[in-house]
Amino acid sequence: MRVTIASRRSDLARIQAYQVGEELQIAHPQIEINYSFHESLGDRNQSDPLWQMPEKGVFTRDFREGLLRGDFDLVVHSWKDLAIEEDTETEIAATLPRADARDLLLVREDRWADVERTGVMTILTSSPRRAYNLESFLREALPARLRELSFTNVRGNVPTRVRKLLELNVDGLIVAKAALDRLLEATQSEFVATSEELRQALSRCRWMVLPLRENPSAPAQGALAIEIARRRADVRDLLAPLNCANTFAAVNRERQILRGHGGGCHQKIGASVLRRPFGEITFLRGLTDNGQILDSCSLNAFRPRPPKIPWEQMWPLNSSESDWFDRELIPVKPARQSEALWIAKADALPDDWYPEAGQIVWASGVQTWKRLARRGVWVHGSAESLGEHEPQQIGTLVGRELNWLKLTHAAGYDDGTIPTLATYRLKPKDGRPDLAGRKYFFWKSGSSFEHALALSPWIKSMTHFCGPGNTQRILEKNGTDPHVFLDHGQWLKEMSLA
Repeated sequence: MRVTIASRRSDLARIQAYQVGEELQIAHPQIEINYSFHESLGDRNQSDPLWQMPEKGVFTRDFREGLLRGDFDLVVHSWKDLAIEEDTETEIAATLPRADARDLLLVREDRWADVERTGVMTILTSSPRRAYNLESFLREALPARLRELSFTNVRGNVPTRVRKLLELNVDGLIVAKAALDRLLEATQSEFVATSEELRQALSRCRWMVLPLRENPSAPAQGALAIEIARRRADVRDLLAPLNCANTFAAVNRERQILRGHGGGCHQKIGASVLRRPFGEITFLRGLTDNGQILDSCSLNAFRPRPPKIPWEQMWPLNSSESDWFDRELIPVKPARQSEALWIAKADALPDDWYPEAGQIVWASGVQTWKRLARRGVWVHGSAESLGEHEPQQIGTLVGRELNWLKLTHAAGYDDGTIPTLATYRLKPKDGRPDLAGRKYFFWKSGSSFEHALALSPWIKSMTHFCGPGNTQRILEKNGTDPHVFLDHGQWLKEMSLA
């Protein structure tokens, strides 16, 4: 059987088509794969900003007629480019596992000193969503005092945009990380020159992987859509083994959210859905056309929640109630031998340390990131408070496996995955925590839980809650089965009777 796969002509589109073709060949070794590459309306019009173009699906619509005529059997799209409305005669039959959905900020190394000196920064992006959501975040995430931050429209494929970054009078560029990763990872000889050009450009830039919590992606970013004619049951059956159900479900949920606010690439809306063992996380941020501000982070837990709880049985009601420790610094020398630092709390980076040029800094969460930035530290990304096992996915960017070191406290959780260095120890404050009458506990750290358990062993039989990551693992290690919430505030809001 012969199958013809169509896509756009750009390097990225061809790489994506080849990825689907390779997976199809693995699933069905007997089939023959042909490729058919074409320009779309969006490729032909490189002058107008995307959000000003009236047509929906400007990069994908032209392929519909070819599918219906039978010119090709399937089309591979970047799913975020598809019109939000469903087609009556074609369908998305499958998708591969999703690539990294986050955006990437590139900043020219030769201009950073001027940004620090002047407080003025210009960033290329064609996305109203990025400009809206990053206006406030970058002012806190970059280790510079920005008094003027502007976003300038840019068109073209990823290599073209990167060239413009280096050629124009601008400081930075925002691109979809998945696109850059795919271009750098391509193994076909026809992409070697592009990959080498991008690698050279990266060597001239600083970069940041922007957090989904602050800058949710365009719905479906990083995912591939494999479109077929609805009448082609034979092609649907061929694609079935390739489909990643988790990616398909997450993308459809994101597109449903965007559809609920009108849809379209002109919208200043980001929506990202992450599926983790404990539940489905949804980040939503932006501004709708009617002026509604969107800013939420929610968790749909896979495990049923307990009934609502009276306030008097919940602990803590205020975060300060669980502040049971003072921090005592441990004199240690800077970790010059480590290429990458994973920082559990901002306090874990000693005041007299400053990461070396080229040393990767990864924060446990966004608040740690912002605190480090205020100290002048360039942070490359974060685990978004989801735990140290949340994958960084930066091996392609740096071009090698990294030698990581986690900075934490002396009794910090260590499962051997990442080497650790204790830079401070926790010293219990005077006084015994009063937990009498409480039955439902939210733990912000495993150290607090173990301290409370040592003083009041009876709490083990109570109901416990915590965030994801090492706190959850420590509670489980001590024989409890905690319910996971994203943070203390969410727990109070969802579980209290008040």
